[in-house]
Amino acid sequence: MEELVSYIAKTLVTMPDQVEVKRTETEQAITLELHVAPDDMGKVIGKQGRIAKSIRTLVKAATIKDEKPTFVEIV
Repeated sequence: MEELVSYIAKTLVTMPDQVEVKRTETEQAITLELHVAPDDMGKVIGKQGRIAKSIRTLVKAATIKDEKPTFVEIV
């Protein structure tokens, strides 16, 4: 799943070499933290958060059958 989030983010930003995805797993959920350059933050979030919501929807749909829910945080 990290590859999917990384691929989507790299296609959106102007500095794809600074895109980093970290996976954190707890007993209840999996969290993917997406780190991008400060100048690219708006491109990943989008107008009114639409792109961020789309990324989260794709990840949720791709992991619907997993035992733990997966969340995406943009930091």
